Amino acid sequence: MTEQTSDTTIVRAGAALKGFRTERGWTLAEVSERTGLPISTLSKIENEKMELTIDKLLRISLALEINVADLFGTPSTQFLPGDGSKRRIISRTGEGKTVQSNSGAYEYQAYDLLNKGMTPIVASITARSMKEFGDFHRHEGEEYVYVLEGELALYTDTYTPAHLKVGDSIYFDSTMGHAYIAVGDQPCRILSVFSTTEEQTIDFVEDRGVLGDMVKKSRENDPG
Repeated sequence: MTEQTSDTTIVRAGAALKGFRTERGWTLAEVSERTGLPISTLSKIENEKMELTIDKLLRISLALEINVADLFGTPSTQFLPGDGSKRRIISRTGEGKTVQSNSGAYEYQAYDLLNKGMTPIVASITARSMKEFGDFHRHEGEEYVYVLEGELALYTDTYTPAHLKVGDSIYFDSTMGHAYIAVGDQPCRILSVFSTTEEQTIDFVEDRGVLGDMVKKSRENDPG
């Protein structure tokens, strides 16, 4: 389920989560075990009483073995690439699917095109310190960031912060821990394109080692 605003679409995936859960005959306790999320949190998500942040979105999609787009209400059978396919997808203004987090709002573009080699996101960064941002993001592949509005400080665990203004960009190895910090009082918006595959998105998730073991175990117990 989604909610349309004047500027964007906010993810309301509670109904989809409940549908996938009941389709599999799983209880909230079983989903909790597979995702590492408390039962109370899952219940709040299903009843639309809690925003679905990026880490929760990825935990749930991995545990349910579905594409993230399925939680947005897009059938996973659409736009699958084939031999000689010439795919394209147009994202109009306001059509992206937005996931809210403590560090900002991340609007996924071309969300219903599956098995992409790249993932494009337009993000409105609100974190103004590392404390507000939280743990570094870290994932396989490479990433390109272009500043659309305001000023961005890109922190990494390897280099001193890179300060980027409108029109500036940076291309980097995304296995480095990295964080997006807004500088000053003005809004900060960026375009981020990264090459991480669906199988590698587990690296975005907090406590990914524990979650990885849970997902592996669930798949071994459910060979179908």
